[in-house]
Amino acid sequence: MEDFLADCNTRMHKSIDATRNEFNTVRTGRASAALLDRITIDYYGTPTPLNNIATISAPEARLLSIQPYDGSQIKAIEKAIQESDLGLTPNNDGKLIRLPIPPLTEERRKELVKVVRRYAEEGKVAVRNIRRDVMKHLEDLVRNGEVGDDEERRAETQVQKLTDDNIKSIDEMLKHKEAEIMEV
Repeated sequence: MEDFLADCNTRMHKSIDATRNEFNTVRTGRASAALLDRITIDYYGTPTPLNNIATISAPEARLLSIQPYDGSQIKAIEKAIQESDLGLTPNNDGKLIRLPIPPLTEERRKELVKVVRRYAEEGKVAVRNIRRDVMKHLEDLVRNGEVGDDEERRAETQVQKLTDDNIKSIDEMLKHKEAEIMEV
């Protein structure tokens, strides 16, 4: 039983971490290197994450700078950023790409809140799927006679409590991220 609960807890925390990472890729009014985490570059025929082939820094609140390790990749990086859904225009000086982060309009803020809510819902669904999976395993254990009904009910109660706590955690992250996006 303890193994099931520990496994359930670990898997739910991984879902929360994945949701947090998704939240970090959503643009707010401030520059953050995490904005570029989803961008991949075709690096000599291999799709490679941008942060593996360049140094990304935020020298100012509204500016990201990207310094490629290989100067020949600067055009590919620039093209990948332009084709992404970030809506940002890179400035290339031959050695460094500057990525100014314009202030968000009210309309764009509302769109980003919808995106963040979708990510939060996906995270909640993942947590609920883990709960469903664990409950099914518990039923199988009871059916096979490996555990009694009382132990199953206790474990189900603990799994439900874990689920509720993790969904509450996602809701708190969502509330914080919405406030961050709507902040002018």
